[in-house]
Amino acid sequence: MKTAYLYVRVSTDEQKRKGYSLPEQEDRLLKYCKYNNIEVKGIYREDYSAKNFNRPEWKELFSEIKKKSSEDKNILFIKWDRFSRNVEYAYEMIGKLRKYKTTAMAIDQPIDFSVPESTVMLAVYLAVPEAENTRRAQNTSNGIRRAKLMGRYPNKAPIGFINVTLIDGKKAIVPKEPEAEIIKWAFSQAVQNHHKISEISKIANEKGLICSRSYFFRILRNPIYCGIISVKLNSNERQMIKGLHEPLISEALFDQVQSVINTKRKMTAKRDDLKEMFFLRGFLTCPVCGRKLTGSFSKGKQNRYPYYHCDNRCKIRIGAVLLNDSYQNKLQELILADNTMELFKNILENQNIKTQKASYLYAQQLVDRKIKEEKLTLSRGRKLFIAGILKIDDYNELKQESQINTKNLKKEERDITLNLRVIDKMNQMENKTFREIFQKFVEFDTSDKKHLVNLIPPIDIDYKTGDLSLEFKPAFSKILSKKSNRKNNRKNEFH
Repeated sequence: MKTAYLYVRVSTDEQKRKGYSLPEQEDRLLKYCKYNNIEVKGIYREDYSAKNFNRPEWKELFSEIKKKSSEDKNILFIKWDRFSRNVEYAYEMIGKLRKYKTTAMAIDQPIDFSVPESTVMLAVYLAVPEAENTRRAQNTSNGIRRAKLMGRYPNKAPIGFINVTLIDGKKAIVPKEPEAEIIKWAFSQAVQNHHKISEISKIANEKGLICSRSYFFRILRNPIYCGIISVKLNSNERQMIKGLHEPLISEALFDQVQSVINTKRKMTAKRDDLKEMFFLRGFLTCPVCGRKLTGSFSKGKQNRYPYYHCDNRCKIRIGAVLLNDSYQNKLQELILADNTMELFKNILENQNIKTQKASYLYAQQLVDRKIKEEKLTLSRGRKLFIAGILKIDDYNELKQESQINTKNLKKEERDITLNLRVIDKMNQMENKTFREIFQKFVEFDTSDKKHLVNLIPPIDIDYKTGDLSLEFKPAFSKILSKKSNRKNNRKNEFH
């Protein structure tokens, strides 16, 4: 008796267009096997597109075939478009099946592989579905282009917007909070040109705009946010259309940001390097003429070397790295005083951080459980649909509702995670890292470094060795102390 594996496949769009169903295909194949006295070794039911063979059920079937490579086997399906909708992948898979002594056959489009001329019919059967797919994709692309030319945005909404269906059934996008407000803030920051785009991206992430740094750059370059839709007419030409959606920013602001990104950042790149390296500039005085020292790079044989120097003929100069490190080392000798730490601890206790964290952890567990329940519900619905118990419209409605619920739950999960991170940072205030408050000085933003130098300026500088002292304002002496002083106080307590 001959044996065969049955393979039935359908995708959601095919059911809508052609009325295909898995139970109907399965019933026809079973009747065919009964009539032709073929033993069914297994039935594999697929709910995936046939653009390629990266399908769960097919992978499982192929794995089963490889286990029994010494036996002659058959795979039966209704038509060749159930097998594949790509000629190249189809021929490649037929070759792999032959390697494992397996023949693929369509009962409605039979092919006798022993007859050479039959390969012509196989090519036709495989080419027609691919041509149909290509034509449908082209029609979809043309439809999207027409919608964009009319000012509508039919694609998946970019971050900051959400897809909606209007009363007339047409697709549109509307602003989505809190992402929309964060993107407005990002544009307003970028136009000021005070910070690097990467720094703005990092802060935006902390505010709740979840995207990569490269995607953040694309956001700042995307005219969709100022109400303009870019329509690709051909490989070399694009047309800008006024969109019907509500813009997040004005066209004027968008143009200004493009100017900053394309022009000012290139022009100020060297200036930014100078600011970052010479953060002590403006606080150093020439010991000979009394002028403020400036800073610049001196070109050597292989590298460029930074120096603080006087523009007068005093010939005073000192290595910037040496002086910067000396200032940083002196700064890192400072720690928060004990009474200050006690104040912070009292503040933290008043906020009841531990109770708040426990509440967030419990909420996180609930959300995680709900996400798993949504996955289980969708899995059960898919099985009922494959079995023919659940209708296509009901399954699609269940699937859409589950996807929306899961998306909202994941957003809630991200918010809880961010809140927990904030709490963890607050807890760190009690440890050594926070006590030694200036240990991360090297990672400070340039503007923050200069602000701190203004509060605690260097004095008594030895321009040969780089040694210096720090000048304390009265207020700082109450909240800061030196590590050495604290150690000495502790020794005195023991003696």
